[in-house]
Amino acid sequence: MSAKGPWIEHFPGNMVWSNACLVTKGMAPYGAVALGEIDQVCERLRQRQSEPDAWREEWCAMGARLEKAADAAEAAGHRITAGDYYLRAGMYYFTGERFVHPGEEKREIGRKAIELQTKGIERRHPNVARVEVPFEGATLPALFMKAPGASGRAPVVVVFDGMDNCKEMSVLFAGLEFARRGWHTLAIDGPGQGESLRLRNLYARHDYEVPGAAAYDCLAARQDVDPKKVAVMGYSFGGYYAARIAAFEKRYCAGVAMSALHWDLAGWQAEIKRKQEADPKSTAQSAFHFRWIMGCIDDGNAAIEKAEKFSLAGIAGKITCPFLIVHAGDDGVVPVANAPKLYDAVGSQQKHLKIFSAEEGGSYHAQVDNRQVGIDYIADWLAPFLGAA
Repeated sequence: MSAKGPWIEHFPGNMVWSNACLVTKGMAPYGAVALGEIDQVCERLRQRQSEPDAWREEWCAMGARLEKAADAAEAAGHRITAGDYYLRAGMYYFTGERFVHPGEEKREIGRKAIELQTKGIERRHPNVARVEVPFEGATLPALFMKAPGASGRAPVVVVFDGMDNCKEMSVLFAGLEFARRGWHTLAIDGPGQGESLRLRNLYARHDYEVPGAAAYDCLAARQDVDPKKVAVMGYSFGGYYAARIAAFEKRYCAGVAMSALHWDLAGWQAEIKRKQEADPKSTAQSAFHFRWIMGCIDDGNAAIEKAEKFSLAGIAGKITCPFLIVHAGDDGVVPVANAPKLYDAVGSQQKHLKIFSAEEGGSYHAQVDNRQVGIDYIADWLAPFLGAA
């Protein structure tokens, strides 16, 4: 991580904690976290960076405190206030779970996070409903945000998460903005993401056109969706998924990669593994996270071998729908050089590349330092294909 102010580098020299903290801070504009509460946690963590359980203990303690406040507000009949507390509590539990090794404790914290995030979203945003997307004899969990005031069949944006995000984040930072434009949002936890990974043991897969098609089929069956105006978007690691879906699932009218995933994922992860072995604090991932999402928790080499299939080489040229690539100029997670590489390879005649500079804001990975500028840009670009508000 380059030398930056405390907003980006909250724990100097500790990229793994700083990046995780920034992901949490990035949800502040949507009322999903409070900067004062984050500051309280981080001030305690400054003194505990050498303690292996400190991260979980401090974030989950804040989550537990707010959960009690939420329960009290609910008992007093203050449902909206309870929703505010539940949402923040759930986000802090989700942050606290991040560096817990896969096992029963991680699963329980993840379950708690999803439960409280859902309670908060339901109380704060009654236009959001849980949806189960039929998928290979089972279902994928999703949140459907209806655009207030939309009548008849309306456009939809399907949003797939990154490697360490969740639908509860996506439906807020993306869905709220899309709703203002008159578009619905389906925020979905695909295999290897959010609830699908934590509670259903569905691991990442390279052929994401399969869950992409399942999401489209689910939407096309709804009476409030215009099946000719369904776009797909993925952020961070989801940038690979969105590109893969756009290449093979031709029913989507447009696609967005909010980060151009590294061209050689296996090589990228091998380099991250090398860095982690030299200094566990030098990367944005924990030592086990990638192995976990790949379903290879006990074998890093197997995870890297599986990653060899996660490539857009020979695939990006099959993208024919309008396609947008948005990347961060100072991206410390996925090098910015990958954005023009992906742009050059995309086969669409209507493709566009936007790289955000530090002056504009949104120059850190997936615009987490300023989501608003990233989502505004994406929404404005999508408007000709989905319909301007």
